Amino acid sequence: MCSAGNAYKHTGDEKYLPSVRRAAELLASRYSSATGAIKSWDNEQFSYPVIIDNMMNLELLTFASRLFGEKKWMDIAVSHADISSEQHFRDDNSSYHMVEFDPGDGHVVGKRTHQGYNDESAWSRGQAWGLYGFTMMYRETGLERFLGRAESIANFLLPLLSSSPVPAWDFNAPEPDIRQVDASAAAIMASALLELSTLTKDTVLARRCLRQAENTLLELGSDYYLAQKGECGGFILKHSTGHYLRNSEVDVPLTYADYYFLEALYRYKHLD
Repeated sequence: MCSAGNAYKHTGDEKYLPSVRRAAELLASRYSSATGAIKSWDNEQFSYPVIIDNMMNLELLTFASRLFGEKKWMDIAVSHADISSEQHFRDDNSSYHMVEFDPGDGHVVGKRTHQGYNDESAWSRGQAWGLYGFTMMYRETGLERFLGRAESIANFLLPLLSSSPVPAWDFNAPEPDIRQVDASAAAIMASALLELSTLTKDTVLARRCLRQAENTLLELGSDYYLAQKGECGGFILKHSTGHYLRNSEVDVPLTYADYYFLEALYRYKHLD
């Protein structure tokens, strides 16, 4: 969706459509009616893992559903979002990274936070995927329950971001680990908050979302985060975190940090 889908939306060139259709077909093939969700990983360690990241994939299905007249793809996207909303979130509106299901009858086997500090912690990029994903699903479907979920995630995140507009890799990490930040989580949150500010009917929340997005973008545009020309091999933002506990992609530039930073800037520029 980020490549061929956007290319078609912005150019209208039909040469991109076969890629969009094929990607949607492959994604939909990973759906199970028993679980009501799309399987994330083919990993023998887990029976049927579903990660919060995959909320981001649903825009491909909603877009392709309308484009090609495949209603079942929209139904799959809505079902996956409903299951994720029901199972991934804790009472405080933070989310687990992964929910494992039984592929036979769909019952929940376990809940984990694979890339976070521990299973019950709030991995920051996971919270960003949820905020963005449910905001996007409200835009795509108009279903109020998705807006409500996005608003509840925002209300969890905004107090945490007020003092640290670029969050730690995990909101619950202890010292000194919490000093490692994740610019990618910040960029995704900023883009999502900008869109949510235009969709929520809560005017107070809208102002809070807009103000926080502005603060985050200003921080990401500072000398600390913004790479100088030639500094990071063409990347824009420094100081992102992939998988901290495995020492994988720690304090590095990441593709999706740049992508959502640019998207957030574009959205901010075109705000009404």
